[in-house]
Amino acid sequence: MSVPAPLALSALSAPLTALRLLATEHADLPAGQIRLSDLFPEQLDVSLHDDLGAFETWRAALGIAPDLVTCGVQSSTRTRVLKAVIDYAGARLCLTGYSPVLQQDRGAK
Repeated sequence: MSVPAPLALSALSAPLTALRLLATEHADLPAGQIRLSDLFPEQLDVSLHDDLGAFETWRAALGIAPDLVTCGVQSSTRTRVLKAVIDYAGARLCLTGYSPVLQQDRGAK
């Protein structure tokens, strides 16, 4: 069984172009964790940790409708997760926000 050749950097041109456009047109957005991957070469992942306000700032700046945002929890209900996926500048942009769930929101007394 042969191993496929690794992707060239040019295969990431769509998310790199999207990132470049974000950096020029939305330079004031809060910085987050940016991820590109050869496993999903058309995708740009932006993760914002511990501040759902930063997620909301990105959502508003990119014109993402609130009904396109999904909300869930992970880590035994200790972490709230907001996620939106849109097409942006030819790439699939996955915006994710993480925040601790407050004890009172988990039903603790």
